[in-house]
Amino acid sequence: MTSNDQEKDVTGATIWLTGLPSAGKTTIAYELAGRLKAEGRRVQVLDGDEIREFLSAGLGFSREDRHTNVQRIGYVAELLARNGVLALAPVIAPYADSRDAVRKRHQSEGTAYLEVHVATPVDVCSVRDVKGLYAKQAAGEISGLTGVDDPYEAPESPDLRIESHQQTVQESAAALHALLTERGLA
Repeated sequence: MTSNDQEKDVTGATIWLTGLPSAGKTTIAYELAGRLKAEGRRVQVLDGDEIREFLSAGLGFSREDRHTNVQRIGYVAELLARNGVLALAPVIAPYADSRDAVRKRHQSEGTAYLEVHVATPVDVCSVRDVKGLYAKQAAGEISGLTGVDDPYEAPESPDLRIESHQQTVQESAAALHALLTERGLA
C-alpha cells in the first residue's frame, strides 16, 4: 500500500461546536484535539476568535458579517475535512441558517459534518465570563452580545448536546469522542 492509499483511508470531518460565549466550546475542542492527536489523528482547531483576527479581520457583528464569518470558517473546515483532517470549529454561529449553509456545503462535497450544541445556560456563561463580555454588556460598554441582547438560535436537533455545566471538560470531550467513534470518525 502506498502512502497515498493510506491517506485515502483517513476520514476527515468537521465538528462544529456552537453555543453562547463562555459556554466551553473552545475548551472542549482543545481537550478533544489533544486526545485525538494522541491517537495519531490529524486535527485542527479553528478557534473562532483566531479566525476573526486573521481570516475575518474587518468584519463586525451584524447579522450579515456574522454569516460571512461562519461561511468562511465553514469553507476552511470543509477543505481540511475533505483532506483527512478532523476540523474542530468552536464558533458561536448564532443563526441556524448560517449553520445550515455550512452543513449543506459539506453534504454537497460528501464531507462528514457534525453539529454539537454546547448548551450552557446564559447565567452560567455570565459567571464564567472568560472574556469579560457579560460584564461589559451589563455595564453598557458593549451591545449585541449573543444570547443577551442579540439572538442565539439554538440547534433544534444537533448530533450531540453537551451540558457543560453538568460535567467536566474531560467528560464533555469523552462524550464527543464517543460520538466520533460511533460514526467511524475517531
